[in-house]
Amino acid sequence: MTAVASGPRRSVPRVALSARSTAGLVAKIGVLALVTALAVALTVPLIAEGSWGLVAILVAVTLAIYAIYLIPGLIPAKYLVPGTLLLIAFQVIPVIFTIFIAFTNYGDAHRGTKEQAITAIQTSSVRQVEGAPAYRLAVAVPADDPGGDVVFLLQDPSTGEVLLGTVDGLEPIDAEVSATGGITAPGYTTLTVAEASARSADVQALIVPTENGGIAAQGFSQAFEGVATLSYDPDCDCVTSVDGDVYSADETRGAFVNEEGDRLAQGWQVPVGLSNFARVLTDPIIRANFLSILVWNLVFATAVVGVTFGLGLVMALALNSPRVRGLKTFRALIVLPYAMPAFAMMLLWRDIFNRDFGLINTLLGIDVNWFGDPTTARIAVVLIQVWLAYPYMFLVCTGALQAIPAELSEAATLDGAGRFQNFRHVMFPLLLVAVAPLLIASFAFNFNNYNAIALTTEGGPFPPDSPQAGATDLLISYTYRLAFGSAGADYGLAAAVSVFIFLIVAVISLIGFRRTAALEEINRGG
Repeated sequence: MTAVASGPRRSVPRVALSARSTAGLVAKIGVLALVTALAVALTVPLIAEGSWGLVAILVAVTLAIYAIYLIPGLIPAKYLVPGTLLLIAFQVIPVIFTIFIAFTNYGDAHRGTKEQAITAIQTSSVRQVEGAPAYRLAVAVPADDPGGDVVFLLQDPSTGEVLLGTVDGLEPIDAEVSATGGITAPGYTTLTVAEASARSADVQALIVPTENGGIAAQGFSQAFEGVATLSYDPDCDCVTSVDGDVYSADETRGAFVNEEGDRLAQGWQVPVGLSNFARVLTDPIIRANFLSILVWNLVFATAVVGVTFGLGLVMALALNSPRVRGLKTFRALIVLPYAMPAFAMMLLWRDIFNRDFGLINTLLGIDVNWFGDPTTARIAVVLIQVWLAYPYMFLVCTGALQAIPAELSEAATLDGAGRFQNFRHVMFPLLLVAVAPLLIASFAFNFNNYNAIALTTEGGPFPPDSPQAGATDLLISYTYRLAFGSAGADYGLAAAVSVFIFLIVAVISLIGFRRTAALEEINRGG
């Protein structure tokens, strides 16, 4: 039997117990109230979208949280549930969604369903014909969402009836028409000419589908009903133009394609299997861009981590002695760059490297186009990141050095070890055990350091024949350009590249952690 030490036990006053119980009850009520509010806020839009599966999951999770916090005895779950839910919301779901998108053709021309694509094809082909009906037009937005989608308030020329025109079609609406022709309707705010002009792109893009074609704006006070030059035939599942061209539906590509292989611009979202991953590996342009950027990406992350670690370690060693005068001042000055907003510092450094009025060229009396040449641009972005990150390594190394017992160094000195041998064989291995996980995390961060590129070189300079991949692009900035670039968004391909980035970082991190574990074993064995 295990002997249990007995001794005088301090009794907790009843008043203190009562205060704790009240505080815990208030905290529990607050947590459940917050959960209930979030659940209600999320349920309303999900019901409006008809996402009943997600509604069921939300209800189940909410009931589970109630059960955990109301049933006595589930103490471990009460602490694990918040972290687990946040992990699922901010880590697991984005990863799963990214992987899902990588297996689709989701992009600018493939955002919606096939029915939406057919509507878009027909309405975008609307052309005005002679004698087409003209409507009195007022451009409006929802009164409770001024930044929302624009709608048309249209007065029928033949009946005088006012109709609400949206992307879904026409519907009657109660509205008032003033003597000057202004149209107002409850629930909508009619835009002035200046306000409508500010949203002219949205106004021109809105085509209200009708039986024969669609209604398009002609200015901000008049609209016309035109005829669609492309029409969909459900019998053949094809789109026919007025010139007789036939575009058949290709379900594997999510597009309408004619016999010559030409496709209509608007398509729909479909699963494409591994084709996005295959494009990265087989398309000569994408593969060349990916491999060249990957090599530079590895060099950038390794150089930044290596230089910042070396610089931070040297400074930490220099300032690790209490005999240094002004130690606190030196440490405060070194940490200063780390206290500055990183984005502001990057913008400042971008101007410092400016060829015409930058500080570096002015002080050195040189004329270097730092961001115009691939080599100097890469050197510049590495230097900027080193300046921003070395204080972090200085803090990490200082903490690790101060945690190493002084007796170990003293014992090595008594055994005849010099200062370098003491550092090489005693302090540095122990230091690596402490900082290796942070070095791995720093490498992963810099491997995906989008800001370092976007706020300085924006990926440039770009070769004349490749506007998609610049000399300083990292894989993450290249992925961003694929997903949101001016050439058209290709989210499926960008997601596939993101999966490759994830695998590369995961493999490098796994190798690093295994090396760290081996180092710990060696130190234990020693």
